[in-house]
Amino acid sequence: MYIKIKGAREHNLKNISINIPRNQFVVITGVSGSGKSTLAFDTIFLEAQRDYLESMSAYARRIMPKLGQSKVDSIEGLSPCIVINQKQLARNPRSTVGTVTEVYTFLRLLYSRMGTPILNSEEFSFNTPMGACKNCGGLGVELKSDLDKLIDFERSLNDGAILHKTWCIGSRYWNIINATGYFDMNKRVKDYSAEEVDLLLYSDTIQYQNEQPGYVQSFSYEGVVSRLLKRQSDSRGLESNSYDRDFFSMATCSSCNGTRLNDKARSIKINDIGIVDLLTMEIRDLKEFLKCFSGEVAESIIPYINKILGYMCDVGIGYLSLSRSVATLSNGESQKVKLARQLGSSLTELIYIIDEPTAGLHARDAEHVTEILRKLVKKPNTVIVVEHDRDVMLNADYIIDIGPGAGTYGGEIVAEGTVEEIKNSGSLTGDFISGKKKIKKRNDKRITETYIEIKNATNNNLKNIDVKIPKGVLTCLTGVSGSGKSSLIEVFLKENPNSIVIDQSPIGASPRSNPATYTGAFDIIRKVFSKATGIDASFFTFNSKGACEECGGLGYKTMDMHFLGDIRGECEICKGKRYKEEVLNYLYNGKNISEVLDLTISDAIDFFDNKQIKEKIKMLAEVGLGYLKLGQSLDTLSGGEAQRVKLASQLSINGNIYILDEPTRGLHFVDIEKLLDILNKLVDYGNTVLVVEHNMDVIKNADWIIDMGPEGGKNGGKIIAEGTPEDVAKVEDSATGKYLAKELTR
Repeated sequence: MYIKIKGAREHNLKNISINIPRNQFVVITGVSGSGKSTLAFDTIFLEAQRDYLESMSAYARRIMPKLGQSKVDSIEGLSPCIVINQKQLARNPRSTVGTVTEVYTFLRLLYSRMGTPILNSEEFSFNTPMGACKNCGGLGVELKSDLDKLIDFERSLNDGAILHKTWCIGSRYWNIINATGYFDMNKRVKDYSAEEVDLLLYSDTIQYQNEQPGYVQSFSYEGVVSRLLKRQSDSRGLESNSYDRDFFSMATCSSCNGTRLNDKARSIKINDIGIVDLLTMEIRDLKEFLKCFSGEVAESIIPYINKILGYMCDVGIGYLSLSRSVATLSNGESQKVKLARQLGSSLTELIYIIDEPTAGLHARDAEHVTEILRKLVKKPNTVIVVEHDRDVMLNADYIIDIGPGAGTYGGEIVAEGTVEEIKNSGSLTGDFISGKKKIKKRNDKRITETYIEIKNATNNNLKNIDVKIPKGVLTCLTGVSGSGKSSLIEVFLKENPNSIVIDQSPIGASPRSNPATYTGAFDIIRKVFSKATGIDASFFTFNSKGACEECGGLGYKTMDMHFLGDIRGECEICKGKRYKEEVLNYLYNGKNISEVLDLTISDAIDFFDNKQIKEKIKMLAEVGLGYLKLGQSLDTLSGGEAQRVKLASQLSINGNIYILDEPTRGLHFVDIEKLLDILNKLVDYGNTVLVVEHNMDVIKNADWIIDMGPEGGKNGGKIIAEGTPEDVAKVEDSATGKYLAKELTR
């Protein structure tokens, strides 16, 4: 049985046809930008989603927006499709690892049946009024006023001691303070008594009758902090909220101590153990601890809990706790949580499409994930992964290699078949996994005598460690998931706040941002068009005068699919070009502004004679993003692509400290070679480069390695090995050293 695709032409795909075997482990690979995600997500998944909608009743289809069709002649053999991508889980502050995996639901049921005294399940939920802490509303945190930002204690009220604009001199609220007669307006706030400061900041609402002529006779007064807290809790989403928030910091709730639950829920025990004790344990410890619960009720509920906990341990996130807020998870951790949820499903004959399941994982943890994917296949299901990891590919049943290049130079099937067939195909991927091609190790060693020292680091799980990071070289920070790498970086940044951080976080992208706008090249391009045509430059922006009036310059219209999410459909008026028709009549070098934005960065470098434009965009090509289009929305970029855009914008800065978080994520072997060239250039320019990385090709090319462990969570936080790659490879207790030793002899 196969998923039979004929004539796929979405984005850069070149009318490809392919039969993908069902109920097997399939890897789609290729250089960055070759069309892997287009085939997996924009073709297979989109058509599976459309088939699902068409299976609904006529009434349901009538009330739901139409879903656009992928550019493909036909696809046969589809079944319901589940995507597990690297996007973060919904950043709802009320969501935790326990709630999204539904383990917390089972624990609440357990305590409602076995706890003493008996409460119902809802009373253990911090998302209901019955169970939530009254002080923080079940969030576990509360706002604390930052008085240093709010009050200048050296000034008087008449001199503007209150730094918030609502209480600026002469404003309504400043006049109210003056009218109360409570305060000496010419006295420095630092000289107020404790009672006066409390009245100024924390007073509840007081109704005041004023006898002074010239003032309102009746008004209400409340303290500055009290007033701001009331505005923050206003559910109407006041425009002032974001400004007000700058005068506060988040702190652990003083009432529930961050547990989110009220006193009643926290007081219920089973064997002297409260539900909060279970929620704060590491998942792997909780799995073992639950064995001490016995009885008929426990035996009927705990197997379901342990099943999910076991899957979370299998995917390498056993160091998390159920109380961990999902908003604090990395993209990789979010993906592993999603994967663990799906492993608990008993459904079969599904198609799973998974985006780089080993991204962000140590080589040891990646082995576990491959085993888990095999379990999904055995159920049976079809598992399709977009992946670059050599070991994952070597364990695949079938590989589809897309290329040969990126963007317009890709979109073709350059090889397909079993692992052995790919090895002998002559494709770039085949040559790298067969060993015919290798990312070579640098022979020259960079040595330094100066270091950046960190002493007694205790952040999160760090065990009071001392670290020396050499200056002017490439250092790799390694270790299994949860070993303390991010915690060490946090400490480093506190002591070195001017470091340039290039991580996997969103680029702050909106649909209106693109490589041209991000680099500043678009302003120059519009001026070039203006000079060539005699038309004002503002006419050539899709954000104002020149924008298509139907879509507002977006090029698409958004359709709300309710529980299925939003779907974008091409604007019927401008056909995705973003501009009014009259704007497109003006040409520069034979192209209109929309056609210019449709150029790849590599082609744009050749197209423009303007040195300023070339200078702005050439760095993007140097970091391997020449295949991106000038006008491609930044919100369509992968985490790895967004990271390289940020890197390109910083490449010209010398003499700095660079911190990169997993820069090889989403990169093919060829792209990793280019990345290493860039990292080495940064070092040669006089910069210090610190990379958090799991990729062995990068690690073996580092000048210095700091390996953390030995495990994740409470069992991590130590320096297991440090030194050159050869030094670390000899350390028996180092998980990284074990895999590095194999890599150095490969």
